[in-house]
Amino acid sequence: LPELMEASGARLREVGTTNRTRVTDYPATDDAALLLKVHPSNYRIEGFTEEAALADLVALGRSAGIPVVFDAGSGLLDAKTPWLRQGPPAWLAGEPGVRQAMETGADLVLFSGDKLLGGPQAGIVVGREDLVGRLRRHPAARALRCGGPVLGALGATLELYASGDAAANIPLWKMATAPVDQVEQRAEGLLASAGVGGRTAQGESAAGAGSVPRGGIPTSLVVVDRPGADLVWPRLLAAGPVPVVARREAGSTVIDLRTVEPAHDPVVAQALAAACAG
Repeated sequence: LPELMEASGARLREVGTTNRTRVTDYPATDDAALLLKVHPSNYRIEGFTEEAALADLVALGRSAGIPVVFDAGSGLLDAKTPWLRQGPPAWLAGEPGVRQAMETGADLVLFSGDKLLGGPQAGIVVGREDLVGRLRRHPAARALRCGGPVLGALGATLELYASGDAAANIPLWKMATAPVDQVEQRAEGLLASAGVGGRTAQGESAAGAGSVPRGGIPTSLVVVDRPGADLVWPRLLAAGPVPVVARREAGSTVIDLRTVEPAHDPVVAQALAAACAG
């Protein structure tokens, strides 16, 4: 990101240190065009850490008369997840919501169209009308704007949130909120159907293309421990008529059915059976 921003002609003034940044670390803002805060959506810094709160940066920006831009990263529309009947799941703890960032007073909020939003890959900017208008009129916007298919898919995704149907119809939320016992039943049924002599095991699913690095979702895994399973089987599975992507772990081939549509379980079972025969 720093190299990309510098390529635009922006001059970056980094503040704080790798693990600790306070609002008092920000220097005089007389010549600054904006204040930027980027949420670490695909990594975490552990240990003695501190970061400037968005509310404090908004107050600093207001006093200096410059806009505050917050890159929320993952595209979680609302930290309260009103589209989920049971409320925010534990694995979303600490993930900022776009709505909350706007309510805090950020002038612009940037986030992804995929990841936790669950739509097509895209970059989205929301916020002050005058600033969004300046971005829209910039010559680079013509080269970077989304095409019709992406906008259509994005509109359909947002309509599901607006209608309250996101949990049941957006694949991300449908998969992420499936009870772990249902995933385990599917895993056991798949192994019985494939007849490969594997086993099930407890594990964790990664959500949103790595957007919640510490927020693993409990799941049940299909594990094959045969000799060479970690080297040969993933290649055989990926080379089938319908490629199946597995992962290698501790000498075994692992498939997480939380990442598979239930209707596709027979396809995975056939691929496992074919890999065994091969």
